[in-house]
Amino acid sequence: MFTNESIFNGLFDELGLASWSRADRLLPEVNEFRPHQRPLAELRALLLSALTWCLTMQKCRAINPVLGSRAFVPTPVQFQVQRRFLQDVSITRTGKPLLKVQGGRSSLGGHTATVFGATGFLGRYIVHKLATQGCTVVVPYREEMMKRHLKVTGDLGRVVFIEYDLRNTQSIEESVRHSDVVYNLVGRDYPTKNFSYNDVHVDGTERIAEAVAKYDIDRFIHVSSYNADKNSPSEFFATKGWGEEVARSIYPETTLVRPAPMFGFEDRLLHRLASATNLFTANHLQQRFWPVHAIDVGTALERMLHDDTTAASTFELYGPKEYSPAEIAPFVDREIVKRRRHINVPKRILKPAAHLLNKYLWWPTMSADEVEREFIDQHIDPTAKTFKDLDIEPAELSELTFHYLKGYRSASYYDLPPATERERAEEKKYVHVLDDQ
Repeated sequence: MFTNESIFNGLFDELGLASWSRADRLLPEVNEFRPHQRPLAELRALLLSALTWCLTMQKCRAINPVLGSRAFVPTPVQFQVQRRFLQDVSITRTGKPLLKVQGGRSSLGGHTATVFGATGFLGRYIVHKLATQGCTVVVPYREEMMKRHLKVTGDLGRVVFIEYDLRNTQSIEESVRHSDVVYNLVGRDYPTKNFSYNDVHVDGTERIAEAVAKYDIDRFIHVSSYNADKNSPSEFFATKGWGEEVARSIYPETTLVRPAPMFGFEDRLLHRLASATNLFTANHLQQRFWPVHAIDVGTALERMLHDDTTAASTFELYGPKEYSPAEIAPFVDREIVKRRRHINVPKRILKPAAHLLNKYLWWPTMSADEVEREFIDQHIDPTAKTFKDLDIEPAELSELTFHYLKGYRSASYYDLPPATERERAEEKKYVHVLDDQ
């Protein structure tokens, strides 16, 4: 039978300290300098705590031989093994094996995606979709403050930032060399003093496509625009058409995506109508198009990554219903509880005025090409694929205006319900209660 004294003596020998009996003999000498016995009691409590820690952590080699059969036995290590099957592994076009995952913010998938133009309107949606599926997302950026909101779209380490310049081929190659899919979302609705439409939509696309071809990237998804046609009277649509041709000539398996005018947070459709006190147009708001929800477009881009049959395909992504700005304006007025003035200016006057404003003002207003686009309705390519080929049901504009426009209300009307609910409440005042059952 082992006593506490023998256990403590073994512990003290291991630690290089005096034995317990010797400490008791030295107690009178220690207490000559102390008025109370309390320091020894505190010392014993401290030593007892040290012993407990050593036993728990299994760091003291002197205890187990003393305890004999009662020595502590380490707990066997158990490994959690996740079962994988053959169908969980996919082989890319270049022969790279990728492991499929269930998805989730903290999951780790096999895809590495580079998203050019991720700091823009559509970019945040596709980065969020990819990062939450476990993909490593490389975000090339130009300005430090423009990419900060993308840091939280994925788990720690899932979103990687790299500075680049659209005119610097080396920085573009550094952004794509480790990826197996590249998204090109770079584009501008209006020209700037540093970049023209041709610089962004044609030359920039050419450099990115050349980098993709050089490193033999598995997939290249190029986001263009509706009405992309190199013979269009609009410079924006024409350069988008030339960009598609350049991308396909360099990388024949390029997936082309032509989204309709998109609505969502920070869009240039609903927010332009809601923020303008005086709305200047040249076509009486009669342009026809099929507005599409930006989140639906982001979902479509994410599904194209996992569906190899979309390679070398062209997609027209548009909403379920056709509208004109004149038909959307009443929705906006009802939601923000305001009425804006619409001023129609002849094209021959508004177009040169917009050119001068865009050239000399340092904030975006309206460009001459935007005036030209007001006279071009959306044309849908009947041979292109749509949301239906991706099993996506696009959302309708009128169902989401409240969600995106509530911030434009004044304090007096901010707590009002959506326009549709408010209209139902007004109708119930005049409908008999039996008719409402």
